[in-house]
Parts: sequence; structure tokens; C-alpha cells
Amino acid sequence: MHADPDAAESVAGSADPDGADSAAAVAAAVAAAVEPVLAAVAGAADPEALRTTAAAALGRKGALSALNHRLGGLSPEDRRGAGAVLNEARDRLQAAVAARRAELDAVARAARLEADRLDLTETLPGPVRGSLHLVTQTRDALEDTFVGMGFVVAEGPEVESDWHNFAALNMPPAHPARSNFDTLYLDWGPPESALLRTHTSPVQVRLMRDQPPPIYAVMPGRVYRKDTPDARHTPSFSQIEGLVVDRGITFGDLAGTIDTFTRAYFGPGITSRLRPAYFPFTEPSAEFEITCTICGGAGCRTCSQTGWIELGGCGMVHPNVFAAVGIDPEEWTGFAFGFGIDRLAQMRHAIADMRVLADNDLRFTTQF
Repeated sequence: MHADPDAAESVAGSADPDGADSAAAVAAAVAAAVEPVLAAVAGAADPEALRTTAAAALGRKGALSALNHRLGGLSPEDRRGAGAVLNEARDRLQAAVAARRAELDAVARAARLEADRLDLTETLPGPVRGSLHLVTQTRDALEDTFVGMGFVVAEGPEVESDWHNFAALNMPPAHPARSNFDTLYLDWGPPESALLRTHTSPVQVRLMRDQPPPIYAVMPGRVYRKDTPDARHTPSFSQIEGLVVDRGITFGDLAGTIDTFTRAYFGPGITSRLRPAYFPFTEPSAEFEITCTICGGAGCRTCSQTGWIELGGCGMVHPNVFAAVGIDPEEWTGFAFGFGIDRLAQMRHAIADMRVLADNDLRFTTQF
């Protein structure tokens, strides 16, 4: 809303019927000019509108300037009174404009502050705290389980010699069992003398050479094979093996250890069984299987419709292995077992495909 200059000029040019101005006529004209301007000032929506309204009333060509020209036609006494009225009106308008300008400035300042506001109490999300991979968590849980059963934890290098990985374990050169491992040899030293270990059994060899019996130990670690990836196999995986060497150890001790471990780790709802098998470093030997946790034994793709999942192998330590490490097989007997940590994680958490453990998909890994 703006003051109307035409209306102001009409008011400023009005006079009494006799053609001469009077103090009363000027005062009436001032009142008629001021009220709409005050309303326009109060309703100014922005500084530009306020500036236009103030100029129409207080500028050189504004309504009050026009009324000021009429004072010259009044008598000295009337001029004094009308001038006072006019000055008072100008002061009212200037005060109203200043007040409205202050209000608009405050609104604009508040808007700028809100736009630039920083909430110092707000806590921005920082880096998400990571967690151990499921396989690492499983390894830790397995170590805790076996330590609770009286075992100690032993470790060894991932790059091994042919002797530690094969020959000392009753697999001399050209032994047909070597082909089952599809070994990854390294270009280091004589040909086929160094390789990425295919199992953690070399740690057993090192332990038996360095420590006299009795021995109760587990050996966790990463192993490497040229396996074709599928729901239950990956070329690189974590394994844990166990070794017991003492006087009077029997196959019954092995079966009892496997059964105790199964119940301690998987709970009473999962059962285990030993199925006859062959391994060159144990005699007799067996496959260690548990009820498939995916289907509960009913049969599924993961367990090849058998209801059982093979976790690893076990058996009594072969006398040739004892002879290779300098232990008398007539005095000492023992058993060994080994299984994949990845597969245990798969079974414990009912993961249908082991390959997801290596995918690094956060939608999967952050569940554990």
C-alpha cells in the first residue's frame, strides 16, 4: 500500500469556500494526508516499498511539502499554528517510517541468521565403528572353546617348505594324495620346494619337533588351494587343526573330543558322526560331519541333499609322521583333526553360500 501523490496534491490545494486558506483548513488537509500514509507505512512489506511510501509523503514533491507551500497564504498567527501541526505530522511520519524500517531490518536479519545458523549442540555422525569379520569372530570363538577344553593355541608361517607340508606328513614326492591339494607353489628356491600351505598341519610338525609330548594344541590359520569356488568351497580359507599326543590315546578319545566340541560350539541340537575315510597322515582316518544347519538334516543344495555337512577330517596320527619328527610311536600315540573355520561360520549362522564371506558386502558383514 502506497500513499497517493495525486490525492495528497488534491488535499494540499484545497481551500476554504471564500478562496483563502485558514489554519483550520490546513490542519484538516494535514490530517487527511497523514492517515493514509501512516497506514501505508505500517503495511510496507519490504524496505523498497517503505522507501517509496516515505518519499511520497516526505520527499521534495511529497504531500507535506505541498502543504508547506500553503502556509504562505496564512496570517502570521495562523501560520504559526498550522506550521506546528505540519511539523508534528512530519515528525509522526518520520517516526513511523523509522520504526517500520527497524522492524523490516530485524525480520531480514533474523532470516539471515536462520539461514546461517549453526547448531553447536548437534552431533554429526562420525566414522562408523568397524567390527571383526565373521570368520575372525568364529576363529576367536573356536579358540575359546578349545582352550576351555584344555588345548593351547599354536601358529606357524603361511609359506611352507615341501617337507613340512607334505613329506613329514607321510606324503613323499609323487604320492597320489598330493594331487588332491592342487598346490600353489612359489617361485622361490629350487622348483616346487616352497608353497602356500594347503593346511595347518605343518604347524603340527613344527610343534612336535620343538616340544616333547604330551601335546594338546590347536592350530588356526589361513590356507590356500586351487579349489573351484562353490557353495561350500573357496580357494583361500581359514582352517583350524587339533593335535593330541600322549600315552594311551585311543580312537575313542578322538570321538569323544569331536562330540564334546560339537555340542559346546553348535549346541545340543546338532549331532556329529565319523565316517571312514583315508588320509596319508592318520591311520585309521575318518571324515567329521555334522547335521546340516541349513535344512536341519532334511536335505538341501548346501548339503547336496544328504542332510550332513562335512567339516573336516580326523584320525590317529600315523606312525610314519611320529618317526619323521622324532617321536617314538611305541611310547606315544595321538590323534589329529582339522576343519574349515569358514564352513563352521557357514553352518553356525545358516549361510547358504560360503562365497558371501569374501564378497565384502556391507549388507551382509554388518549383520555380525
